[in-house]
Amino acid sequence: MRFEFTGKNMTVTEGIKERTIQKLGRLEKLLPDNADAFVAFSENKHLTTLEVSIPMHKRMLRAEVVNADVSYCIDQAVDILERQVVKYKSRLRDRRRRSVATNDELSFLDMKNATESGESSPEIIITRTKRFAFKPMDAQEAVMEMELLNHSFYMFRNSQTDEINVIYKRNDGEYGLIEPQ
Repeated sequence: MRFEFTGKNMTVTEGIKERTIQKLGRLEKLLPDNADAFVAFSENKHLTTLEVSIPMHKRMLRAEVVNADVSYCIDQAVDILERQVVKYKSRLRDRRRRSVATNDELSFLDMKNATESGESSPEIIITRTKRFAFKPMDAQEAVMEMELLNHSFYMFRNSQTDEINVIYKRNDGEYGLIEPQ
């Protein structure tokens, strides 16, 4: 696994890098050999934020932890990522059992001496389906509509690009916009 470290409002020392590499090493047996891990540390008001992103085939593993203790952040991020990998692999295994999986998915299932975790992920049940027409609007209108509905996200047709976009409220109170490529 290859690591890329960045720091914002703090310097990432060799000790922090070594501890992070050691802890994230637990995931190496579950991930492909050529996996990249992007690790970003930032400090704001005596709190450390750790963001770890690991892009994979058709999937992005991501963990974000905020705490005053850097070691706690590292431990929690590894736990979050480990749960995501196990959940994703069990879904692929279930899908493979139900139908013929593609070669890309089967190559990802090579667990390289990983132990079987006895936990089975619960089946996802969709309890409600909504259908509605997308009316063209700009991002500002979508934010107002989202706030009126008291939702945390809102899908809309962008009037400038005529594509479906998603506006969402971030944890810091700002707004984010998701556009298709």
